[in-house]
Amino acid sequence: MKQTAPVRITNGRVVTASGIVEGGVRLVEGRIEAVGQVASQSGDEVVDARGKLVAPGLVDFGTFAIDKPACHFGGITRAALMPDQSPPLDLPSRVSYIAKSGKPDLWVHPLAAATRGLEGSELAEIGLMKEAGARGVATGRRWIGNSGAMLRLLQYAAMLDLVVVSHAEDAGLAGDAVATAGEMATRLGLPSAPAEAETLAVARDIALAEICGARLHIRQVTTAAALELVRAAKRRGVTVTAGVTPAHFILSDLATAEFRSFARLSPPLRSEADRQAVIAAIGDGTIDVIASGHDPRGPEDKRLPFADAEPGMAGAETLLAMTLTLVRDGVIDLPRAFDLLAAAPARLLGVAAGAIEVGCEADIALVDPEKPWIVDRAKMAATADNTPFDGQPAQGRATALWKGGVRIA
Repeated sequence: MKQTAPVRITNGRVVTASGIVEGGVRLVEGRIEAVGQVASQSGDEVVDARGKLVAPGLVDFGTFAIDKPACHFGGITRAALMPDQSPPLDLPSRVSYIAKSGKPDLWVHPLAAATRGLEGSELAEIGLMKEAGARGVATGRRWIGNSGAMLRLLQYAAMLDLVVVSHAEDAGLAGDAVATAGEMATRLGLPSAPAEAETLAVARDIALAEICGARLHIRQVTTAAALELVRAAKRRGVTVTAGVTPAHFILSDLATAEFRSFARLSPPLRSEADRQAVIAAIGDGTIDVIASGHDPRGPEDKRLPFADAEPGMAGAETLLAMTLTLVRDGVIDLPRAFDLLAAAPARLLGVAAGAIEVGCEADIALVDPEKPWIVDRAKMAATADNTPFDGQPAQGRATALWKGGVRIA
């Protein structure tokens, strides 16, 4: 699906890396041709933004399912898909298929499985999967406990200039835990693991990345101690980035009080102190990416006792609105919000998108940051409705969406 006529969006507030620019953008042949006060030209399709934000389409880094209606609702134009599929993305043919699966109205960037079958031991054919379209390599839902295998992975990925996406939970400590050790887990009688399960995993992975100069992205960093390790590593010059999902800066383990399995996540919800540490890390730049962690689970996975339910949440539709709460609370400004949601993930993937700049892909979202709505799982566009934000008032919605200059929502 190619853009057939130029599009000129006017009367908007354009979100750029340097601030908000009054005016609009002109989109030509799938690219951004001009930004700001754009002159009218014959043949342009004109869209009046009516004061809304003209923002980059979101780049959702590390989703577990490609759910187009949910992505379009949430203003997402690109999704980096985790390798935890059935079968896993551990062969070039599977990666190639996934890389084409979003066409024509969603960019899908597969993350190759780090090991065969995601079993954590034998490295997969990462070089061939890069040629097939992989934009990164990921350990999946599990941590690679074998330090030798992890070092080989990081060394190989460094040679290929691929980012390694790591899940940070020491499996020996985490075991079958479904909660973070502390007062709430004790009161509820839930199998729990200490927060240090994350700290140890982050420390090991950073140390190995530092040895070989690899690019390491820790998909979710949710504890104060682990965040301090990331800060220290960045100060030393280690090429490490950190991500988080809205659940870990909106909710604490208090959300598990009623055994509601929609709050069964991986990593589990943390203490209020850790939640506040995550917010501070977003504010000071320690956290680089906010992603949805979109993992829609049906009733067969969620309508179970809390300890038996599968982890995961449907997050694509709420990603933008939940991140905008940080703007209203003064934690970050709008350019920083869209760097977390779009520009930084695009840099990790090595794609010319995620920013309103001349020459970038014309992936554009019109966003009304004040539009109120209620998260209602009965009305969700996702294939499953397992959101921990059900019934919560939200503010901010994407009202129109373009992919490569072509309107898709």
